[in-house]
Amino acid sequence: MTVGDDELWFDDEAGPLVRPYTVTSGRTRPTVDLDLLSLVVATGLPPPVMDPEHARALELCGAPTSVAEVAAHLRLPVAVTKIILADLVDGRAMTTRVPQLAADPTDRELLEKLLDGLQRT
Repeated sequence: MTVGDDELWFDDEAGPLVRPYTVTSGRTRPTVDLDLLSLVVATGLPPPVMDPEHARALELCGAPTSVAEVAAHLRLPVAVTKIILADLVDGRAMTTRVPQLAADPTDRELLEKLLDGLQRT
């Protein structure tokens, strides 16, 4: 859709369209080692960077939350979410830990439950 000489980038269902490299300022790798099951939680300290995506991630992580779940709620690719979370960990606004898994993380049933939970959000 265009208005005059200005182009508006949006999709009625998806909302505003922002390129992932814009969200990460062109960065492609997080500074902190995170995987999909890593848990992140807000520390309560103010972050050095407060873009809308960073603020939303902090809101989501009042309790320990997996990287996969944060990505699903932010509706961003996991790679982009990891960079946002790494920014917050670097700024001490968030901490991270590897979850203690009693089950095998390659267990098909566990992975199906994770996928089902992500699809419900």
